[in-house]
Amino acid sequence: MSRTLADARRWARSGTELFLKAADADLDPPSGLPGWTRSHLVAHVAANADALGNLVHWAATGEPTPMYASPEERAAGIEHGARRPAAELTAWLRRSADTLADAMDALDGVQWRSPVVTGQGRTVPATELPWLRAREVCVHAVDLATGVSFAGLPAGFLAALCDDAVAKRAAAATGPALVLRSDGHRWELPGPGGPAELTGGLPEIAAYLTGRPAPFDGAPVLTPWL
Repeated sequence: MSRTLADARRWARSGTELFLKAADADLDPPSGLPGWTRSHLVAHVAANADALGNLVHWAATGEPTPMYASPEERAAGIEHGARRPAAELTAWLRRSADTLADAMDALDGVQWRSPVVTGQGRTVPATELPWLRAREVCVHAVDLATGVSFAGLPAGFLAALCDDAVAKRAAAATGPALVLRSDGHRWELPGPGGPAELTGGLPEIAAYLTGRPAPFDGAPVLTPWL
């Protein structure tokens, strides 16, 4: 399917609200991501808003402003943020989300088409930034493990997420051959041998492709998604 800028901005807004509600909980327990508490995850999403804000600034001004100074700086920022008191951490989360949304709202048509460089080193137009934020807040709302599931995410977002995950896995060319079907959608991943075939709902397929628990007994184990 094709996703538009309007789609991505809508999912980023709704996903941000979903994440904020999911983060209104005890942040000390483990999240759904190995080795991270919920506090780590909230700090990560808050820092992500600040980092994407750097790319919005780049698009708006033409001044190169990387997401992070280095991978080490990124990791240290998350660890430091996770140790903040809960009220301070959630205040940062809300403030960074609002600042990013306001900055995106201020971009004009020319600025939206400006090239920026992501933290993974890809050069993309600024129109990709709302999708990167939507992906972050929606998937991590599930990872907070406070009651949100992939079934609670918009169907259009889930289909776009599957498109994205399949494209990244196909480009990496490190996984098994797969054919996945769901609700009229079909995705294919190249790999050695005959393809394994999986059929399920969009939430289950999206969870599987992004490396989250999914009810597919005996399905091939996938390498990390991002």
